[in-house]
Amino acid sequence: MKINHCPGTLAPGYHTYSRNCLKRVFDGRKVSHILPYEAPNSDQPSDQLFQDNQKRISISGVQEKFSVLLEKNKLRLIHEEEQGTYILKPIPMHGKKRDQMPANEHLTMQIARQVYGIETAENALIFFKNEAPAYITRRFDINADGSKKAKEDFATLAGKTPQTHGEHYKYEGHYLELFDLMKKFLPAYRVEVPKLFKLLVFNYLFSNGDAHLKNFAVLETPLGDHRLSPAYDLLNTRIHVEDSDFALEDGLLPKHLAQTTTANQFKILAQQVELTDKQFHTITEEMLKNSDKVITFTKSSLLSEATQRNYIQDYQYRLKQLQKIYT
Repeated sequence: MKINHCPGTLAPGYHTYSRNCLKRVFDGRKVSHILPYEAPNSDQPSDQLFQDNQKRISISGVQEKFSVLLEKNKLRLIHEEEQGTYILKPIPMHGKKRDQMPANEHLTMQIARQVYGIETAENALIFFKNEAPAYITRRFDINADGSKKAKEDFATLAGKTPQTHGEHYKYEGHYLELFDLMKKFLPAYRVEVPKLFKLLVFNYLFSNGDAHLKNFAVLETPLGDHRLSPAYDLLNTRIHVEDSDFALEDGLLPKHLAQTTTANQFKILAQQVELTDKQFHTITEEMLKNSDKVITFTKSSLLSEATQRNYIQDYQYRLKQLQKIYT
């Protein structure tokens, strides 16, 4: 396996994690980019370890996730009654181009942080002994001493569960409702509004059609109040499934406000959540530039060349749609 870019930051000229990546993701410890395990579901003795581990992880979602912690300089699967500090997501069992999914999520998360300044969960790519990639992300809801910070996703804030709203509960509604929930639960609501708006523009621009209610959360601060959590689970879903522009069934806005182009819907959303004209233009102008950086990051990623082309084409198409904000 040939690595020419840091599997964390995607900086050129590295064959393993750069110092910057080690500092951000692993507290500066010299962690290998190769895990001491064979990939799960590869009929190896390690399969039982992964099966046992999955019983201990409480994070919901369709994709297999495993709980990992850092012991000295080595990452390992947690044992019973241990608290994991990282989530490991190997190649999933289902989906089109599923072998590209770890690199897709890693690339999209890096673009969000490094190109657009969106706060994200710390993350990297990592590899099993057989060179199969996995996505690894550091849990932002765990303190250094292993205690948990209070974190609530927006499905919980909205009081939506499979029991109350059926199996599609996390896809119900529209994104304007997220701002209403923030207004209700966050004292620093006005500070958080531009962050959430920017994240919604990013999700549209990068074809993240699975940004459902459980993929947004609020997090307790050291002062005991709450703020929007770092972004997580960002990827171009269109590469893997045929999905719609928005994960929530009603899209950005309630139906009576949504009878217009997507670009206009973002304008209406900005007005509804009381973004100032200056805030709106600052966010949209930033999201409409930096094409060169996006392409450079994509070409530095571990996506295959064909998938890199798909990724760039999807981005360029959405960029054209968003540019209609200014026409």
